[in-house]
Formats: sequence, C-alpha cells, structure tokens
Amino acid sequence: MLDPEKIIKQLREEGYENLYTWCDPPGTFYSWHTHPDDEVRVVYRGSMVIGTEEGEFLLKEGDRLEVKAGTRHWAKTEEGVCYVCGTKRPSSGR
Repeated sequence: MLDPEKIIKQLREEGYENLYTWCDPPGTFYSWHTHPDDEVRVVYRGSMVIGTEEGEFLLKEGDRLEVKAGTRHWAKTEEGVCYVCGTKRPSSGR
C-alpha cells in the first residue's frame, strides 16, 4: 500500500490545498456533479472508476486523475477505495 502522507506531501509541493484522505466502501456511487476548483485524486488502496463526458477512467493503487474545475463527472467503486483528495484554484487564464 502506498503511504498517503507521502502523497499529501507531494501534492502540497505541487500547489494543491485542502488535502485529505477519503475511503468509500464497496458499492459507493456519486452521480454527475462538478467542483468549483481543480481536483486531484490519488488512489492508495482499492480501485474506482471516474466518468466524464470524455470517457471512463479506472484508477487503481498508485493512479492519479486530475479533474479541471467545472468538469461534469461521476465516480463509483465496486471493491472499495481509499484515496488522497486535493484542490487547486483554476488558473486565471481561462
């Protein structure tokens, strides 16, 4: 299993804020939604699928996905998952 504290340290160095760990039990589903800031997820145990209008992304231990602010997405896990979450304000150039 990856060390969530090391993941948090790395993400903090990249400018992410509001960093925390989160675990979802098997069968968890989050329907379509958006976030006001850029979001990152780094899986350190289990797996999950995140869907966007561009497709579905299977995330397993060690995988990372960045979702830009305002991107519609959903998430689910069949086996359960633990991950590190963080946010970053979108760049002003958009």
